[in-house]
Order: sequence, then C-alpha cells, then structure tokens
Amino acid sequence: MVYRVLGLMSGSSLDGLDIVFTELEENRGSWSYNILAADCYGYNDEWKQQLTNAKTSSAYNYCLLHAAYGKYLADCVNRFIEENNLHHRVQLIASHGHTVFHDPSNGITTQLGCGATLAALTGINVVSDLRIIDVALGGQGAPIVPMGEKLLFPDYDFYLNIGGIANLSFQQQNNFIAFDVCPANRVLNMLAQEAGKEFDEDGNMASSGSLNTALLENLNALDYYQQPAPKSLSNNFGTDTVFPIIKSFDANTADALNTYTGHIAYQLKRAAAALTANRQAQQLYKLLITGGGAFNKFLIEKIKENLASLNIETIVAENNIVQYKEALIMALLGILRWREENTVLASVTGASRNSIGGAVWMGQEA
Repeated sequence: MVYRVLGLMSGSSLDGLDIVFTELEENRGSWSYNILAADCYGYNDEWKQQLTNAKTSSAYNYCLLHAAYGKYLADCVNRFIEENNLHHRVQLIASHGHTVFHDPSNGITTQLGCGATLAALTGINVVSDLRIIDVALGGQGAPIVPMGEKLLFPDYDFYLNIGGIANLSFQQQNNFIAFDVCPANRVLNMLAQEAGKEFDEDGNMASSGSLNTALLENLNALDYYQQPAPKSLSNNFGTDTVFPIIKSFDANTADALNTYTGHIAYQLKRAAAALTANRQAQQLYKLLITGGGAFNKFLIEKIKENLASLNIETIVAENNIVQYKEALIMALLGILRWREENTVLASVTGASRNSIGGAVWMGQEA
C-alpha cells in the first residue's frame, strides 16, 4: 500500500515550519519512504514572538492564537502545494503543531495549531494532537519519533536528534528506550543571539572559547539529569532554568558556548553509557544524528569524542534526513493513525500501554 502524505513539524528552536511531502509504502509490515519535496518556512519576528510568548497569554488569547496558527499552517501548506505542483496529490496532512505547555506529571501537553482549521482551509484530511492520548495513559508524551525510527531506520542502535532539545533513542532486541537528554539548540541560539548572531554557525564561536569548569559542574548537577527514563523536557527548562544558570557565571559568549557544547556532549555520553551498561565486551553500536544541531561541526566533534570510548560510531544522516526526519516521521505517524495502528511506544514514554495517537479532521466531504 502506498500513501502520499504531508508531514508538518515545528520544533522548540523556532527555526520555522518543516514540511515534507513523502511517499510511504508498506509491504508485509516493512515500511519504506521517498521524500518527494521538502522545505522549511522560517518564522518572521512576529511569529517568533507570538510562539515564544504563548505560555504567558490569557486563555482567550491562547485560543485565538491556536486558531490563527492553524490558519498559518494552512497558508503554508497551500503555498507548498502551489510551489511544488502537488494539487490533488496529497492524501493526508499529519501536523505536530508547536508545543507550548508540556507537563506530563499534571496530565497535560498542548500543541498550537488547530487541526480543524487546517483541514477546513486546505480541503485535505488532517491528523493532529499526536501526543495527548499517551499523556492521558500516564506517559511522558515524548519522544514520539521512536515508532518512526523503528519502522523507517531499522539499521541503527541509537538515534540522536539535536533540535531545541536533544533526545536520544536506543533500540535493543526490538525494545525501545528514548528520552529527552538536555536542552540543545534553544540555549545555544540564545547565547549566539547575545552576540548579534541568529545562531553559532559551525560552532565557530564555541570553538574559540574556553571551558568554564565551575559552570559545567553546576549544569551537570541539575536534578533532571539524575532522574531515570522515561522522562521529557518542556521548552522552558532551557529558557527558564538552564539559561539563567549560564548567565549567573558572567562568562563571555564564546566561553559560555564552549561550555554548554561540552555539557551537551557529556550528558549524551552519560545517557549512552547507562543504556549500554550491560553490553558485551567490545560490542559496536551505530548512532544516527539528525536535527539542526547536526550542522554544528564543533558540537558533532565533541559528541564523537565523547562517544568513541563507548564503541559508538556516530553517523550524520544525509541532509534531507538531518533537516526533515521529524516531519517525515510525523507523516508516518499520521498514516499509522489513519490505519488505526499504534503510534506511540509505552516502553519509551512510560504509559500504561502502547497507543494510537491523533485526532482526525475531515477536510474532504464524504
């Protein structure tokens, strides 16, 4: 069976909206994909501000933004269809939305972007709200990409996505463990912006700085890192907890970037070491790196240095997968929801069972 789907993803780093048009094929339980078109529509300053401030808005204004962002998604989809001549070719849209509140301990996770509005304004069926049922079942609601990693990229042991938050998945004998490791690009970008740059290209500023040992020790001592998986992070952990700690040390930007890069690499090594504690001697593992952080050469160098001692080979995916893996997986999750098959793994999130996540909105008349 072949499906042609649009996957939409907006990450915590606020780079923009990733859109993938993919052809997904299922054959006797095995899945393959072909990315036919992909793009990232960057957010203008107004949208960045609105998405950043959403968590402090009134309930009424939040609802207005939910509808407005749904319209924005529809405008982007219609533009993408026009630019790539995809009229009448898209069978389904799978939209992640933009996460604002994520507090599984209190049973909530919210993603901006009204699925009904998106369906109504595109005339295409939509699957949205992919995380909520897992949280209702007692899970973390994150990460949800491991189902896609399992089905689309079966040849790796580890999967590392470096976006606003760095998350790690580990596959061993068909058992998946995955969790958010630490804030990543969101904090690095905030530091770079203090120097007047949108981001630290190739990690050049970070590589010119020096390690602040006291700051590194302070960051590594945060309670979150001592908690066992399953666990997940909200966006404000980076902005409201980590960033103020960095600023309290009054380090220059280059030193702060260097130190935080080292922190990310160290926490990834610590997480991977715990996951492979029972490995056989000299067992080799393969790790696939995706997400915007894969373009940060200094960060990747530090990660490779840290993981080499664990016999983990780090492989940066091809550019299309680096940039659009999450949007691609959203497309797959949308199809799994449409087929009424599991989209979220309880072994990853800690929910009481696997679940079929997503609300379905019919953009086409019956």
